[in-house]
Amino acid sequence: MRKLIVLLVSAIAFCATTQAAEPPAAQDSAFHKFRIGGYGEMLATFKDYGLNRYYGGNGNTKKNHNEISIPRFVLAGDYKISDKWILGAEIEFEAGGTGMAYEMEVGQGSENGEYEQEAEKGGEVAIEQFHITRLIVPEFNVRAGHLIIPVGLINTHHEPVNFFTAARPEGATVLLPSTWHETGIEFFGAFGKGYASFDYEAMITAGLNPNGFNIYNWVQGGKQGFLETDNFSAPAYTVRLNWTGVPGLRLGASMFYNPNAGKNADKLVTYKDLDDINIFIYSFDAQYVDRYVTARANFLSGSVTETVGIASKNRTYSSKSPYSRVGPIGKRVLDYSVELGLNVKSFFPGVRNFPALYPFVHYNYYNPLEKVESGMVADKRTQVSLWSAGINWKPLPGLVVKADYTTRQIGTSKIFGTSDYNSENEFRLGLAYTLWFSNK
Repeated sequence: MRKLIVLLVSAIAFCATTQAAEPPAAQDSAFHKFRIGGYGEMLATFKDYGLNRYYGGNGNTKKNHNEISIPRFVLAGDYKISDKWILGAEIEFEAGGTGMAYEMEVGQGSENGEYEQEAEKGGEVAIEQFHITRLIVPEFNVRAGHLIIPVGLINTHHEPVNFFTAARPEGATVLLPSTWHETGIEFFGAFGKGYASFDYEAMITAGLNPNGFNIYNWVQGGKQGFLETDNFSAPAYTVRLNWTGVPGLRLGASMFYNPNAGKNADKLVTYKDLDDINIFIYSFDAQYVDRYVTARANFLSGSVTETVGIASKNRTYSSKSPYSRVGPIGKRVLDYSVELGLNVKSFFPGVRNFPALYPFVHYNYYNPLEKVESGMVADKRTQVSLWSAGINWKPLPGLVVKADYTTRQIGTSKIFGTSDYNSENEFRLGLAYTLWFSNK
């Protein structure tokens, strides 16, 4: 499969022939005084499986049930204080906003999940971005505030028009916070031209808290934010570089490094005897767009040290804490995906009012326990090989209606084949938009 990913990325690079993406500096100056907009998603899912993959010996139970939700609604705005100073903000309303609700905790202990003892927020209202930008020259600019961590394809390009599936591609959202945003400082710019066109981002931000690491979601729960302030004792460092030297093609590489992350624990003494908790995540991604096809590929991996010690310490936390205490924790993880969509309308240039239809296919493999420390046992049910096939309809620019059928093979890394566990199958319908409502 890794060879397949390399071949697909190479094919994307070989075939490129259209307009390149704008570098960050160009995007920041693409309005005169202010702009207001945002993005949102609605999702209905029809499933043939139950609530808990980890109950019993066969994987998820075969029970039909349906779900409907508003995964996120985001309001965004930029304001030019002057030609060189820009204020930007995004506020995200996730899962319908906030309110009182009981959370269903899905783990190894119950077929149908267990209720948390404490009432928690039904959704979330969060500042996704809030920053001041100082434009200096195209090659070097500075931004400070609450920033998107540009690791992987989905965090970097998280708006719903930037992926075909009805829900965000699964692997990246299981392993990492999504959308991943932290407070800090960023340096960014674009340089070169023609075949030597690049843009970059380099950041120093708040790091991850190992209290939140667990068997099912790796470091996803380590994003700080439960308390009023984030611990900055062990900051994280992020770098992203994009190459846009061929029209229509963008190749990206990103890296996140958080040394001594144990210093970010809620209780400063939790990991006092674990001096070497280091988190390293790296990703390579590609996108190619022309009038006929859109192709994307993403490869992400990472490692955490001292996972045995982290799991042991986390089990001592109170059941009333906001963290899962379930171990083991992956020493190394793996996530890769590819998707290909066809622009049907481009094959019928003479047909008036032909709808903008994009049939697509998507493959994703991920495993939060790809490798564990010696003496720890990896649960094969964390290993997922997933296919989606469906169609997007874009009745208007920035508005998309999505439908897909998804099947997951559990406990295997094979693209096709059988497994010891029940498959999970679902049909999904989505409606999404990404728009600027006002731009002056």
